[in-house]
Amino acid sequence: MVDVGGKAVTHRTAHARVAVHFPPEAARSFAANEFSTSKGPVFHTAIVAGVLAAKRTHELIPFCHPLGLEDCRIEIAMQGEEAVIDCRVSLHGRTGVEMEAMTGASVAALTVYDMCKSLSKGIVIREARLIEKTGGKSGDWRATG
Repeated sequence: MVDVGGKAVTHRTAHARVAVHFPPEAARSFAANEFSTSKGPVFHTAIVAGVLAAKRTHELIPFCHPLGLEDCRIEIAMQGEEAVIDCRVSLHGRTGVEMEAMTGASVAALTVYDMCKSLSKGIVIREARLIEKTGGKSGDWRATG
């Protein structure tokens, strides 16, 4: 792990996004069933899974510091044939939370996939990316485009 003992405690945030693309017939079926499958409410389950994963990132990704997240919010919205998953995390600490946001969004996407795979094997998880991060030595950063 990187030594963060000498770093200042600052307010740090990160926002990550993942898109889950459904083939047209699966998207129609999914929407018609009010975003639920035989396994249950897809988005609610994905939100819980994503938050739990964000909190346990240090157990999943080698060399990540264990962090006490102060806030973790996951929002999921259908945009056409895609479920767009946004994960926003924050804390006051000595290291950034980009990996926690990426992990939360990615696990939420995997949960959507798992709960919907009976609709189609053609579901694609794509564009897992950092949208924005604030705080820390390197300062603020925002994706362009």
